Amino acid sequence: MRRLIAIAIALALPAAAVHAQNYPTRPMRIVVPVPPGGIVDVVGRLLGQQITAQTGHTVIIDNRAGGLTNVGSEHVARSAGDGYTLLLQSLPMVVNPVVLGKMPYNYEKDLAPVTLVVNSPYLMVVHPAVPAKTIRELIALARARANTITYASAGNASNLHIAVELFNGMAGVKTLHIPYKGGGPALTAVLGGEADLSVLSASAVMPHVNTGRLRALAITSPRRMSALPQIPTVAESGVPGYDFASWVGVMAPGSTPAALIGAINSVMVRAARAPELVARFTRDATDVVANSPAEFRGFIQAEARRWAKVVRDSGMRAD
Repeated sequence: MRRLIAIAIALALPAAAVHAQNYPTRPMRIVVPVPPGGIVDVVGRLLGQQITAQTGHTVIIDNRAGGLTNVGSEHVARSAGDGYTLLLQSLPMVVNPVVLGKMPYNYEKDLAPVTLVVNSPYLMVVHPAVPAKTIRELIALARARANTITYASAGNASNLHIAVELFNGMAGVKTLHIPYKGGGPALTAVLGGEADLSVLSASAVMPHVNTGRLRALAITSPRRMSALPQIPTVAESGVPGYDFASWVGVMAPGSTPAALIGAINSVMVRAARAPELVARFTRDATDVVANSPAEFRGFIQAEARRWAKVVRDSGMRAD
């Protein structure tokens, strides 16, 4: 039996290598486990367009939201490891095991890192009716009105939820969480005054900041962004050490052969580093990373360690 297995593996390796060399040969599907409108969806669509332009093969963006991103993620985890069903994921992937306890899949075993595509800070914005023009003023207001200042997120355990809970803990304030079903609805809530504040991507909020419909207080990165030099950081505005960025990376089914992971990585990195895409991301205060599978795996492990304590301390729970 062992000889038969060894022979089968030996025969399969050349076939896998040939498949990797020719990849892709047909349309691929990228599952986005959140609703349209947020940064993960935007990155997926821009990346897909660039891959199509470079390879001539269509990229289908498949929004499969639900279950704190678990619906779409589990679908990919159970898919064939042939390189044609991939996943875009972000921070919820490593936070969900802490929030939920029991998971329908194991991201460390059932998914394989391909590349970290981008790393992007958020902007903390408020509705113009909120009497705070700086982070220090917001902190003072939140302390005076504990649990009455509201913030909109894309749902429990979403990037937006985690970013504000990190702020609450470091600033020593209590704000009231209002979860919505996606980043788009969260933005709409702050624009309409249903919520006082949120942290959202620069590309989503800057058009409204420029027209006065939102007020930008600070950026969540530790350094000011070259694309938005006029906006201070949260850290320099009263919360030293504050640092939060949304990341978006590509995952493949865990059964995908290593040679094919390398081929997928090459396609993704080439697309992400296309000058026109880098320029677009730079305008949105988003950094293109496009690293190796091993580097992305190390990043995921570090993120899991970092955010477990924040989630536990905040008492974050699933819907």
